[in-house]
Amino acid sequence: MKEKLLFIVTISILFLFIAAFLVYPFFIMLLNSFQTNAQDMFTLGNYIEIFSKSIYVTAFLNSIVISVASSLIALVLAAVSVNVIKLKSKKFQNNVLVMANLTSNFAGIPLAFAFIILLGNTGILILLDQLLGLHLFDHFNLYSRDGLSLIYIYFQLPLGIMLLYPVFDNLDEHWKAAAAILGASDFQYWKYIGLPIIFPSLVGVFTIMFANAMGAYASVYALTGSTYNILSVRIATTVSGDVIARPEIASTLSIILAFILLVNMLLGEWLTSKVRRDTNEKIRKTY
Repeated sequence: MKEKLLFIVTISILFLFIAAFLVYPFFIMLLNSFQTNAQDMFTLGNYIEIFSKSIYVTAFLNSIVISVASSLIALVLAAVSVNVIKLKSKKFQNNVLVMANLTSNFAGIPLAFAFIILLGNTGILILLDQLLGLHLFDHFNLYSRDGLSLIYIYFQLPLGIMLLYPVFDNLDEHWKAAAAILGASDFQYWKYIGLPIIFPSLVGVFTIMFANAMGAYASVYALTGSTYNILSVRIATTVSGDVIARPEIASTLSIILAFILLVNMLLGEWLTSKVRRDTNEKIRKTY
């Protein structure tokens, strides 16, 4: 009886926190997105304004492009890294996971400051490159899309490593040996055995990384301020206001962002299920 009561109390507290910090703010934003600045009447003007003004459309496009690109690059790098890590000793794997966990939490303003010290206009690597006459960074600008993409990949990579590490446990090391005995190359092994098995999980990890990138704010703002038009920064500027605050536009942008992330989650779930079904069907036909 006491255990049942404790369970009910715990679940009630959990749902209370969810309602207070997720459900209630969402409905307030949803309500504000259909109101004027004076909040005195219902309107669709906020959504019309967002989809008709290039500044907001560009913010969505920039965020989606940089999120997709950084997530894909980080996913590939993470997959290759985990595959190599799995070949090492258990102690080495644990040390890498600890470092990945620490690195994934190194984000926001400290991360932007670290990149400025290294790759800013007078950063250590930039000055060293000029001193040695290598000219590797002559066309690199940290405060542009290339610089932001580099930062995104940096904080996405350790997240991908931690998420993919248990995924590679689904690959039995004996499968690769058996494929090699039968004459299969490494490419054929990954094409016909490795990737089909882990691909559903790769899709799931990509959706998480995409959502993580879409919501990034502190590092971007610390690095570029509001000079680079990206969605999270645009939401912040409409709340604080460059000239006047427009919280109703911020709410509308947030609702559309939530819709994009919902579509991302549902599409990822559908694609993951479809790939799993197709893979299982191919295995059944094979045997």
